[in-house]
Amino acid sequence: MDMPRDAMLLRIFIGESDRHDGRPLYEAIVTRARESELAGATVLRAPMGFGRSSRMHTTKILRLSEDLPIVIEIVDTEAKIKAFLPILDSMIGSGLVTLEKVQVLRYGDRANGS
Repeated sequence: MDMPRDAMLLRIFIGESDRHDGRPLYEAIVTRARESELAGATVLRAPMGFGRSSRMHTTKILRLSEDLPIVIEIVDTEAKIKAFLPILDSMIGSGLVTLEKVQVLRYGDRANGS
């Protein structure tokens, strides 16, 4: 798959304990992104953060947080990302979703050209 230089980054901020249809929300989102043939997705688990409620989520408290911050990043063309937004909207109850225009400098393996 070729990736154009001008692309879009979809960034989704949720909690680790968020669920969709009985499984982790981050897993459900990445699975749907793959089914939608988006170029790629990465899930990042953060050791600390807070959101709209200002409640701190951290691994540093004596009891380990059961709801650490999760960030999902998905990159593809603007058209494909925007087509994915209604799917995402149906999956997320609360969270933060951002879009950024990005430039793709490299996509694939330099050795075999993919």
